Amino acid sequence: MKMVKINNTVLFLSSAFLVILSSILIVLVENDTFPTLFDGFWWVMTTVTTVGYGDYYPVSVAGRIIAIILYVVGIGLIGVVIGKIIDGLATFRKKRLEGDIVYKGSGHFIIIGWSHKAQFAVKEILETDAKAEVVILDQLKEAPLLEENIHYIKGDASDLATLEKANLPDAKAVLVFADDHLNNDQMIDGKTLLIASSIEAIASNVHTVVEIMEEKHIKNFKHAHIDEFIISNETISSLAVRSAFRKGVSEIYAQLLRRSVGEDLYHVPVHSSWKTYGDAFQSLLKDGATLIADRNDLAINRKLDDALPTDAELYAVCDKVTYEKIMKKGASS
Repeated sequence: MKMVKINNTVLFLSSAFLVILSSILIVLVENDTFPTLFDGFWWVMTTVTTVGYGDYYPVSVAGRIIAIILYVVGIGLIGVVIGKIIDGLATFRKKRLEGDIVYKGSGHFIIIGWSHKAQFAVKEILETDAKAEVVILDQLKEAPLLEENIHYIKGDASDLATLEKANLPDAKAVLVFADDHLNNDQMIDGKTLLIASSIEAIASNVHTVVEIMEEKHIKNFKHAHIDEFIISNETISSLAVRSAFRKGVSEIYAQLLRRSVGEDLYHVPVHSSWKTYGDAFQSLLKDGATLIADRNDLAINRKLDDALPTDAELYAVCDKVTYEKIMKKGASS
């Protein structure tokens, strides 16, 4: 039992020392049987792991003494090391499942508040960028999703310590979803405001998108510097009414909001040859895309002769194949 409780560093160093020393000694003692250091190392490893292929074995007294020492000391020591490694992997898996981790990566997306909407958000992120890293924050007993690039941290998102575990300052963006489990819109938006305030306290530079239930509550967030608001109630109600008046409108929204269906909305980098909005519009149109906005400005068709700012954030509607063609064309030029 004392062997099991030994310091891990001492245990691994002792095991490495035993393996290396035994490999060297067996080559020195029985060079005819073990002509190279690798042959000695091979025999030592098959011995201490109890594999015992029998392709190499000592024949001299000195060699057999080394073998006996490996039987008595090495097998037990390496057995403990292997047990430690397996136990460590199991513990790490358990910690990941229970959300007891600290994320140290950067450029990741943080999703606060797990729900069906959050699940769709994760799917959309990965469809947009399959290599994106996602960190989910909630107080669920176990991770709702757990993949190589999807991580879970259990804790109160309004607690600064929880946000620090998710490495919030180095995140690319934070998405805060409304807590559907609360009883009324005021309580839901109040909790969201508390989380937004915590985000502002340690990472005001991170792009923050917040879902709120009622538009009138936006004024309460003015000190939190939220980048974008998604108004849940108004958005759904507006879409429902528009669909009632004009059949098919909801399908247009669906295509623009989902990567996997029809035409999508894509960010298009500004090309150096584009001097005006008209240049960008005509160039993209030839490729099969329609320029519709610069950031939140949808009046592109009325300013085609205006100079195109170098810091413009252009958005175009097209399918994925066309978008990939535009990106490849821009990269090669």
